[in-house]
Amino acid sequence: MYPVIIASVPLLEPPTWAIAQRELFALLEHAWRRFEDDFTGLDGELVYPDRLSSRDGVDDFYETFFNWPQLYLLGGSLELLDAAEWHWEGVTRQLTELGMLQDEYERGYDWFHQGESLLLFYFLCMAAPGRWAERALRFAELYVDPAHGNYDPEHRIIRSPHNGSDPQRTGLFDGDAYPWLPEEARRYGFPLDWIPAPGNGNPDPRLGEQMRLRLAVGDTAVNLAAAGLVLNALLLSGKQRYRDWIAEYVGAWRERAEANGGILPDNVAPDGTVGGLLDGRWYGGHYGWSWPHGWYSVGQAAMVAALAAVAATGEESFLDLVRPALDEGINQGKTMACTEADSSLTARWVAQLGEDVHTPTLHVPLRHADGGWFDYNPVLMAVPTALWHHSAAPADLERLQRLRAAAGHDWRTVRPFRNKEESGHEEPWLAYLAGDNPAYPERILAAAQAQVRHRLARMERYRDVEVAEADIHLWQQANPVVTEALVQLTWGAPQVIYNGGLPQARVRYYDAEALRPGLPPSVAALVSSIDPAATTVELVNLDPAATRSVVVQAGAFAEHTIRSVCHTVCTDPSWIGDLYDHGHREPVVTSAAVEVNGPWLGVELPRSTRVRLTLRLDLRDRPPSYRTPFDAPPPAS
Repeated sequence: MYPVIIASVPLLEPPTWAIAQRELFALLEHAWRRFEDDFTGLDGELVYPDRLSSRDGVDDFYETFFNWPQLYLLGGSLELLDAAEWHWEGVTRQLTELGMLQDEYERGYDWFHQGESLLLFYFLCMAAPGRWAERALRFAELYVDPAHGNYDPEHRIIRSPHNGSDPQRTGLFDGDAYPWLPEEARRYGFPLDWIPAPGNGNPDPRLGEQMRLRLAVGDTAVNLAAAGLVLNALLLSGKQRYRDWIAEYVGAWRERAEANGGILPDNVAPDGTVGGLLDGRWYGGHYGWSWPHGWYSVGQAAMVAALAAVAATGEESFLDLVRPALDEGINQGKTMACTEADSSLTARWVAQLGEDVHTPTLHVPLRHADGGWFDYNPVLMAVPTALWHHSAAPADLERLQRLRAAAGHDWRTVRPFRNKEESGHEEPWLAYLAGDNPAYPERILAAAQAQVRHRLARMERYRDVEVAEADIHLWQQANPVVTEALVQLTWGAPQVIYNGGLPQARVRYYDAEALRPGLPPSVAALVSSIDPAATTVELVNLDPAATRSVVVQAGAFAEHTIRSVCHTVCTDPSWIGDLYDHGHREPVVTSAAVEVNGPWLGVELPRSTRVRLTLRLDLRDRPPSYRTPFDAPPPAS
């Protein structure tokens, strides 16, 4: 069992962030129901004609709902979890009929996109582990068990860039050539660009035979994201075989990075040699350093794998799979305006930076080819933020401080945009945690409101439009569920690494009365510090009549220990005043301390009360799992 404290500080003037947070929950509840009515069928499937190109992934279907169970985990309704499960089932049936899935899993595609499509599944496993464990272990076995044809234990590689449940689905494309569109050639160049271009209208070997020979077999760095799938199975089962596979596979890539001066290479030939199919090049692999989008793809996969390996083994050194490449990019940085850079992601920055696309700021290269580093962009903050959030290491914090000092734009600025990853507000959040952006909670909640209302209007415009394959991203662009603000403010965490990550959290919550994850109704939470020595959380019960009971969990997977908590106390009722007083007196607030020594702390919030908790945490000293405070304790060993 866990200790319970009772909030006693009266809530007189509710903080604006608390009101805005609960209003956002209410708006999101309306919004997902609207989306369900407008864009899904009776069986849970998306309203979409039965056609699809000969080789494409399933990500665009599943991504539509990726954060619905995440919102449930934050405190959304039980009906939302039911809907998310229903739509996973419906979309899975739909994609099976379209020939894209076998045994409910992607037949064969790259892990840049597999990681995207699995986010919904991971959140469902976290929200309802008992119902999803069988599938999760079955999917992980596709990679852990070499009999399925994906993994080569001798060379410690995944055998091909396109992999999944169907070993007969080989290669990278159907037909004679990879469908590299003219717009892609203009923006990104060509894969294998060191091979001479064709002349006289002959087929381009860079997109046909040479691509099939050099890129369609062997391992590639984005396959590292498969470690997230196996970690999910480990969290559900605790089985040693999953821990061993993660250590072996991620460990092999760490050795290759060390042999390459610390920089993670992006390709391994079937015989286990880096560059074996690319004339010795450590770059140029499928979705690697020379491809769209270079570090954007490689860095996220490496971060997913590094976090999985640390969770599985407890060895923090796995983070060095990420750090040297991240720092090399920063060292190669140049100061310029985004409008002057060779960025292939300009549209992203126009939304994220606004007028600051014209402001000189640090740009780092995302890609590398024979000519060296290129494709300069403002720093993508997801990886350095996730790295520091996990480690709390001084060096990782110092890197963030250097990046802020090198930025030409004001990190405190909040803009109401929403990118594909439903992230991008790391800078103003980090400034808030540094004590330099006190209005951030209200601003990010307002920006989230704006995005939901914008998407409701977009749904109105496009709900009766037949979706052509070229517009398959319509559902993602209309999905009105936004969770980044709530993740940052309530969990004290960045949004999940989009290409296949599992969530991070300094704290999570359970409704002790409903016996479910998430904040109870009328309760708002704000994490203002995530320093382990002083992780600070404020809980507010806005309900004027009902008591709410919360369980605070340390970590996304109960992997931290709360050693003690110092909490605010008000025991003197004199603040109410006498009968004929014209107002109330200022409550006298003191503090008390409680030893916890476990991953959970109960907090009872009587009507109209608040409490500030200062938690002293020991990070990652417990085996991570999907266990909850309501589960029976494991038997003594």
